[in-house]
Amino acid sequence: MRLKTLPRGWLWLGVLVSGLSGCSRQADLTYVSSKAVLELDAKLQTAVREQLDKFCGTPTSPKLIGQKSMDPHHLQRGAAIYRARCSGCHGASGDGNGPAAAHLYPRPRDYRAGVFKFTSTPFGAKPLREDLMRTIKQGALGTSMPNFNLLPENDLEAVLDYVLVLTHRGELETLLALEAAGDDAVDPDNVEGYVGEILSLWKNAASQVVLTATHEPPYSAESIEKGRKAFLTEEAGCYKCHGNDGRGQPASNTQEFKDSWGFQTRAADLSAGMFHGGGRSLDIYRRIYAGINGTPMPAFKQKLEKEPETFWNLAHYVQYISSARRRDVIANQPAAKVGTEFKAHGGE
Repeated sequence: MRLKTLPRGWLWLGVLVSGLSGCSRQADLTYVSSKAVLELDAKLQTAVREQLDKFCGTPTSPKLIGQKSMDPHHLQRGAAIYRARCSGCHGASGDGNGPAAAHLYPRPRDYRAGVFKFTSTPFGAKPLREDLMRTIKQGALGTSMPNFNLLPENDLEAVLDYVLVLTHRGELETLLALEAAGDDAVDPDNVEGYVGEILSLWKNAASQVVLTATHEPPYSAESIEKGRKAFLTEEAGCYKCHGNDGRGQPASNTQEFKDSWGFQTRAADLSAGMFHGGGRSLDIYRRIYAGINGTPMPAFKQKLEKEPETFWNLAHYVQYISSARRRDVIANQPAAKVGTEFKAHGGE
């Protein structure tokens, strides 16, 4: 686990265990209102919470919008698992502010905006259910998000549905807070429409999957070298954030990036080999093609649309340098050296 600050000795372990075992505390059975709701007057806050309870339920009796026939015991099971295994980092409300959150980098995900970083859909689109399940099963390498692939499948499905409860609740809360602030009232007749808007965006994700523009070429010294050259061009400009060597520390980059949740972030160290969204060439292709939601990493779909093979070449180069540090290889080396070193380590 990567820690932002590390108290001495067993004190830290006690703090973390206390945070992760918070499911037994009564305080965890209360949803915390968003900042936008807390800025409303007391009457409007109550009106917003009433609609949220009506459509999304409570911590002990959750509801998943658009799923009226779902077994309530399924969601209650998911809520129990979430409180036991997830709330210590992600918070009881899914706000990413659990007891351990302040000590972690990157911060745990705040689900309430419905923004998820590692998806198979374009920048700005909702993820597929499969995307969320993949993260739960595989974790996010290089972060404090572990994998839960040993949990029974029905438990995984239950906790995923409860995460969606928190996500949709947060999305609905945002729309209700905007109406309350703008109209100085919450009209119950409008809520069904808001629910429809939310569900429509999630439903549309299935038709937005990023498909590769060309077939993947063989992973070879040639594709790696083409990717290296593209990495260093002004057109792609990957080096501007990730550095000439891919380590995410360009000397000329003094800009402080922030993510959509307001926290400081930085370009990935590609040479560390820890890809939060997966290390397959297809995973990396999608990150380059579509960008990463909630981060400064943009989509290169339009920039490179006239040279679609470059997406694969860049993906292969990133894969190649992903183990550079372990192999004691300088990432940005000339073509002849890349080919020699590639073959020395099992390449064709």
